[in-house]
Amino acid sequence: MLGRGRYILESMGPKVNQYFIESDSEGRPFHRKFRSIIYQRAKKELDTQAFGTPQDVYKTGYEWMEHSIYPLDGEKLDQSPRVMIGGRDCKQPYSASILNISAMSYGSLSKSAILALNGGAKIGGFAQNTGEGGISEYHLRPGGDLIWQIGTGYFGCRDREGNFSPENFAENACGKTVKMIDIKISQGAKPGHGGILPAEKNTPEIAEMRQIEPYKRVNSPPFHTAFTNPVELMEFIQKLRELSGGKPVGFKLCVGKKSEFIALCKAMLSTGIKPDYITVDGGEGGTGAAPMEFTDAVGMPLRDGLAFVVDTLRGFDLKREIKVIASGKIVFGFHMFRAMALGADTCNCARAMMLALGCIQALECNKNTCPTGITTQKPELVKGLNVKNKTNRVASYHGGTVKTLVEMVAAAGLDSVEKIERRHVNRRVDLNRIVRYDQIFPPVEIGCLLKPDSIPDSFKLIMEELEARE
Repeated sequence: MLGRGRYILESMGPKVNQYFIESDSEGRPFHRKFRSIIYQRAKKELDTQAFGTPQDVYKTGYEWMEHSIYPLDGEKLDQSPRVMIGGRDCKQPYSASILNISAMSYGSLSKSAILALNGGAKIGGFAQNTGEGGISEYHLRPGGDLIWQIGTGYFGCRDREGNFSPENFAENACGKTVKMIDIKISQGAKPGHGGILPAEKNTPEIAEMRQIEPYKRVNSPPFHTAFTNPVELMEFIQKLRELSGGKPVGFKLCVGKKSEFIALCKAMLSTGIKPDYITVDGGEGGTGAAPMEFTDAVGMPLRDGLAFVVDTLRGFDLKREIKVIASGKIVFGFHMFRAMALGADTCNCARAMMLALGCIQALECNKNTCPTGITTQKPELVKGLNVKNKTNRVASYHGGTVKTLVEMVAAAGLDSVEKIERRHVNRRVDLNRIVRYDQIFPPVEIGCLLKPDSIPDSFKLIMEELEARE
């Protein structure tokens, strides 16, 4: 009994550690301070902090925003900034909030969680990414805006063999609440690895929606079959744009080989086909299930990947036509400010929205035993999630976070989020040295990658690598 009892104690370890041992700044992936801010904003409780910052401001890596001695009145600024997404070939551009719900599938999440997220999006005027699991009735019932993600399994737009079906795609893509189409190339938490739906989560309802067998583990392929190279991807984007009636189409990726992204940009120029947006996911992004090696040691972190993608687009003079979305551990206003300083137009968050739903970071997303009813398909657990209550909390968290960002923009002396630049963020690199983001991530000149004699040193090796492959 004593020998077997250790397994009980081991299972209790994470909860005991989280509630009784961890300090406010220690928990992982999100420490208690971040979780508390989300809970407080979601509940519209006091979210201010007393007695000064608990952070060590002299520690290497500490970052802050430059404020102005001539700040603006934040109340007079646009309290709900939006960004128009859609290039010249887009017939139905979408006015997106600067903070939206990142990709989380029905299957990974429960029906109650999906209902609450979409209901919150409806109230707050922002969008929910469906994740690669397809569009369910729970995404549609509240009426909130949707970004339909097309993954390698083509759930919701596949034929009997599992290949992409134009007819099935068009039927769903033309839905009233579907505002944008998102091609998932890779995910930050497991780039190069397909999605995983555990067998116990694959209920008959989910299986029918995805056109698969129930109660069997689902491993989405790590690669797409609808395209195999950059030119084919651009042609696929154009195809989806036409089939959807001209809605914005983009893709999501975590940066891996830099030369491959440059090849995508060259394909945009050669074909004349451009995505309406690109979502950059960071290696610190979340997932319901993935091998540890992939979550811990594969994929470029968000800030590095974001700066590279924005600079590459600028270098090929493509950025003015393509919006960039940042995704990867975005929790509160400064995270958004920092991402926008690097060139993001909008931001997505997933785990923060889960915390707004009531997630307690039990770390049981892959076990179908989530105690809050968010990442489980067990009816007895799912019914514990109060959809109406959590719907309002999702909307409140979103509104409170965007409001804080607007206040930070005003504190910087700026009158809009579009004016945030890299020079506005600082990082301590050692005890006696501080550098600005425009020094860490030097911006490139527009069009510099179009001529061999103007290529920045930071891109020369990558361009040579691409030329060698070609």
